Amino acid sequence: MPYEPGADWQYNVPTTGSTHLPPDAGYGRALTNQGYGFEVAVADLIDNSIDADADTIVVHFLRDADRILTLLIIDNGKGMDEAGLDAAMTVGRRRDYGEGALGMYGTGLKAASLSHASSLTVVSRTRRSRAAGRRLTAEGIEDSFRCDTVDPLYAQDLVDRYDGVIEWQGTVVRWDGVRAFETVARGQSDQFLSKAIARLETHLGLYLHRYLQRGLKLDIAVWDVGSGERGLGEEVDHIAVEALDPFGYKVPGKPGYPRKFQAPVEGLGELCLTAHIWPAKSKQAGFRQIGSLTERQGFYFYRNDRLVQAGGWNGWRNPEGHHVLARVAVDLPSHENNVLSLDVKKESVTVTPAFTDGLDKAVDAKGHMFRSYLLDAETAYRDGSRRNEIVRKPVTPPGKGLDPRVKRVIKEELPEKPGEEPITFTWGVLPPNQFFDLDRERNAVILNNAYREDFNDGRRGGANDAPVAKTLLYLLLEDCFGLGRWERSRQDRLDYWNTILLASVDAQRMRRAQQLS
Repeated sequence: MPYEPGADWQYNVPTTGSTHLPPDAGYGRALTNQGYGFEVAVADLIDNSIDADADTIVVHFLRDADRILTLLIIDNGKGMDEAGLDAAMTVGRRRDYGEGALGMYGTGLKAASLSHASSLTVVSRTRRSRAAGRRLTAEGIEDSFRCDTVDPLYAQDLVDRYDGVIEWQGTVVRWDGVRAFETVARGQSDQFLSKAIARLETHLGLYLHRYLQRGLKLDIAVWDVGSGERGLGEEVDHIAVEALDPFGYKVPGKPGYPRKFQAPVEGLGELCLTAHIWPAKSKQAGFRQIGSLTERQGFYFYRNDRLVQAGGWNGWRNPEGHHVLARVAVDLPSHENNVLSLDVKKESVTVTPAFTDGLDKAVDAKGHMFRSYLLDAETAYRDGSRRNEIVRKPVTPPGKGLDPRVKRVIKEELPEKPGEEPITFTWGVLPPNQFFDLDRERNAVILNNAYREDFNDGRRGGANDAPVAKTLLYLLLEDCFGLGRWERSRQDRLDYWNTILLASVDAQRMRRAQQLS
């Protein structure tokens, strides 16, 4: 019915028709400025791989000597055919998400990628379709959302290059013209990559920790294209991302925890809050190495087992130093609601007053109020602060060549000397009477390449091989670096260590020979 003016309030706005208004090409500029951090953007792409049922994912940095060229994310998920690629690269198109999917809005692939790169290429294949690819650029979006078709021969070549990951199906996402890479000064690429990979490893280990604990294999690798090696060779710098569980303590900070509280939330129903109290002064990576302790207290929201907010009280209270042991796990309901909403980047949750009102009414099975939990966390903190603690001597941190899991435990257990270059481990050519040597100028331990197979079950080994031997050498030799005058007694110690270790190699070889005979 046509609208007739009157004095009554109109609860619905009258309309007379509709017009379809496709986005202007200038929308591309807004798409590339969504505020994605680098680690958040990569995590968003990995969500797509998990949704595609991938169980192996590689984040691959490509470099050429001192230039960082490209970032790729490779997975062995179910892949996409040509129609699927067109749908995935259509700006603003939202695919159908299953109940357990990590994707939500249909913009992550494009927005996350073009926030950091000038060119996004996706190459994929399924079990029933050949390799195909699409490329989207900032210029293409401005040109009426033009999407380029990748040469099929190159698409197949790229898939074949990663046949160690993609056997029958999978996807490669490629970023070119990455703005952060282009700003790296000459001679600074190693330092940049080291810091970038460390941040990425921490972020992915934290936000995807439930998936990693269930067996997801997620690696970060660096390949120098100038070396001529194809794919992920043994000598490529390689890190297996380990789960950083923000609730992974061995013993709780107070008996009786974790404890479950039920919060009645208007418009949502009963919401379960799993309250944890960390032990005071814990050195575990899940407590110390995921950011500021003050910022990491509070709520940890999960959506389909993917962490989407790591800490913060969402306006319920302010963070306080004596509550740093308090962390609360909350699984977001699978159905859409108007109480808890997740931002596009999947790193924070917005709540309405209904949520905070529910917190004030939350109780556990014994009728204890949720606020009593904070008193328990504060008591655990104050009791821990009064305990005497043994102060351990700072050490020079371990560096490249030692397994990342070992490095993480060393960091948990021992304080680091400030400003010291990490101790690296490499294999090199040494005289037969030396098992190892020191390069004190480069802070490096050099192991005799002639004995490498003895510590790798007869195989060549990778960059982080022989973890037990290298860890023992680190513990023995750490105090030999960062010294002034080199004492004869110290050199004598290195000499007899070499002699004893060579005897252990001979014993190892004899045992292997007996097992093979």
